[in-house]
Amino acid sequence: MPTSHRIRIVDAFTDRPFAGNPAGVLLLDAFPDDAWLQNVATEVNHAETAFAHRLPAGGDADWALRWFTPATEVDLCGHATLATAHVLQATGAAEGPVRFATRSGVLTTTAHPDGTLAMDFPTAPLTPADVPDGAAEALGAEPLAAYDTGANLGDLLVELADEKTVRALAPDHKALAHHSKRGIIATAPAEDPAGGYDFVSRCFFPRVGIDEDPVTGSAHTALAPFWSQRLGRAQLTGLQASPRSGLVRTELRGDRTLLTGRAVTVIEGDLYA
Repeated sequence: MPTSHRIRIVDAFTDRPFAGNPAGVLLLDAFPDDAWLQNVATEVNHAETAFAHRLPAGGDADWALRWFTPATEVDLCGHATLATAHVLQATGAAEGPVRFATRSGVLTTTAHPDGTLAMDFPTAPLTPADVPDGAAEALGAEPLAAYDTGANLGDLLVELADEKTVRALAPDHKALAHHSKRGIIATAPAEDPAGGYDFVSRCFFPRVGIDEDPVTGSAHTALAPFWSQRLGRAQLTGLQASPRSGLVRTELRGDRTLLTGRAVTVIEGDLYA
């Protein structure tokens, strides 16, 4: 009989099923070979599947964590980290802060009494950039400005005119794949400042197999410094206006950014492979 592994599908950055961003989560004894990890992520077919295993006590981190899209391994993923932290807390596998060893260094998550989880991520550096030729046509809107988000993200952040423009985007994903290392983050200020969020965004990553990511935690490490500078506040709330939608609370702390959200487990079962 094939070896079985417990697998969970967790909706992250939401407090209800069928919203936010779904991620597969597998807690393992060790990482199998990369081909197996990629095959599982392709089978799960969500934006990311997270794989984690416990590390020996006394080190710089408590768990090793890796993330795979259906097409490739990625350097940083917010929603799948949130989903993994949620599973660790819900199953009793971890209590209190958890330190994950990842491709992007040690990332710490902390569970709060209100049920939210906060993640301590590196702040993305923002460098003004030219809009690549053809990017506006592929996106379907003319950016007001563009910024490179650094090596960890590899995204192009583009500011659009208003929230309506962000919500109405219908990009040519195939064409969009040629204009950044990972993808495009499109953003604008909230139309109604009293609506419960400060800015909106949508994220498109066709180059790594994700046409539109429902809610992208890692993108908010760039959105937080971008909007904190403009709005004059360290603590903000972003709405990712994908069809599934989700809220990400951000707090800029210099070269680190706290990302806070909720998560719910929607599927739990056995993977026979």
